[in-house]
Amino acid sequence: MYLLPAIDILGGKAVRLAKGDYRQVTVYHDDPVAQARIFEEAGAAWLHVVDLDGARTGEPANLAIIEAIASKTLLKIEVGGGIRSMDTLARLDAAGASRMVLGTSLVTDPGFAQEAVKRYGSRLAAGIDAKGGEAAIAGWLEGAGIPAQELAVRMASFGFRHLVYTDIARDGMQTGIDEQAYVSMASAFGHPVIASGGVSGMDDICRLGSVAASIEGVIAGRAVYEGTLDVAMAVAACERLTRESLARLLAEGPCDNCAGCPGGQSGQSGPDGGIGPGGQSGQSGQNGPDGECPTATKRQGGFPC
Repeated sequence: MYLLPAIDILGGKAVRLAKGDYRQVTVYHDDPVAQARIFEEAGAAWLHVVDLDGARTGEPANLAIIEAIASKTLLKIEVGGGIRSMDTLARLDAAGASRMVLGTSLVTDPGFAQEAVKRYGSRLAAGIDAKGGEAAIAGWLEGAGIPAQELAVRMASFGFRHLVYTDIARDGMQTGIDEQAYVSMASAFGHPVIASGGVSGMDDICRLGSVAASIEGVIAGRAVYEGTLDVAMAVAACERLTRESLARLLAEGPCDNCAGCPGGQSGQSGPDGGIGPGGQSGQSGQNGPDGECPTATKRQGGFPC
């Protein structure tokens, strides 16, 4: 589990929306690149960037800012918003994005989503934003008419191994998180998810840590800007809670179907450094979403042992 401080870009500035409403905008920094540097200096390794202009129009509008962040920091950048073509993916790749999040196109153009994941593999994430259990698209302006968990199952079948799940009703409100919603989504998806929406402080980080086997990462935005969540403390807490979660899994011993798990088979390479839950050594996986044991049974928390 790792922290992803968020920079949402609208009109070239770092902003946050309340409940995804473009009429409720708070500007936090006039220079997103400078804000990214602040996060890096606080110890963050990842950054979550949303091109809000692109999410609304369907065309990327802030590539130059993303490129500047990539060139002026060592942060790994996860980017979403307006990614609806292979050309856009190629441009983001060239700009230095580490991971790219598909959202609206998962529903409106599943053929593109399948083609994209075949080409970019684990460098892609499915972005599912939900309100009342229904997936939302077009920058949260439209309902998709499909249950979020059903869409997660479909994306797993396409080959996605990362999923950013946003609770729209809580996003930007600092109301606290519902950790069981992420557990349920991880169970449906079959892999841990990146939690987004409602993080208000360290208590929420700890609550997610209690179900860390279901959580790949935690996106935090308004809480960071408002000073209720300290980036350095949250980064350290995520690392500690991940170690504690792994220790609990190891103490539980092997699962029913896997004689060597978690102490036997090596997890395949995951995305972020650390130990994969399905084996001793997921070479670069934090919570190793690409390294789970293929025959493992589900354990509490909705994740293979």
